[in-house]
Amino acid sequence: MSTADSTAAPTPEPGPAPQPARRRDPALLVVLGLIILLVVVALIVVFTRGQPVLLPAGTPGGVVQAYSAAVLAGDESTAVRYLTADAQSDCDPTSTPVTDDIRITLVDTVERESSADVRVLIVTSYESGPFGASEYESEEAFDLVGTDGDWLIERAPWQLTVCEPTGQGDDR
Repeated sequence: MSTADSTAAPTPEPGPAPQPARRRDPALLVVLGLIILLVVVALIVVFTRGQPVLLPAGTPGGVVQAYSAAVLAGDESTAVRYLTADAQSDCDPTSTPVTDDIRITLVDTVERESSADVRVLIVTSYESGPFGASEYESEEAFDLVGTDGDWLIERAPWQLTVCEPTGQGDDR
């Protein structure tokens, strides 16, 4: 035995060969890609949703939309312009519409030669209760009459009935 052999570095023992890098399952990558795509699309939809599309002003739906927007904004002077004279005179000045947490959706419009019915879904949200917020929804109808080429509201749902402002220090 030579001294060179005894001072040489020991040879490593053969062991398991190093594993090549594992490939990811392509199905898993596809699923993760789809999830990311859905999240991105959902965020785009949520953040680009704007105001509702305005209906043409000369249609029954457009009149109901403008009237409802005025009521919800508390602009009763504008709202009463969309009412017939009978609807204005049949008003109960002691009732005030509750418009704090209300959402209105157009359901259907039936237009005839001199009258129209506009059905809406009215959703009212309440934030009290032992289980959090709750909602109440009802399908209601506006009755409109056509006069001189214009549409006027003859009857509005009770939740959206307004009276002409009195001007006596009253906001209504």
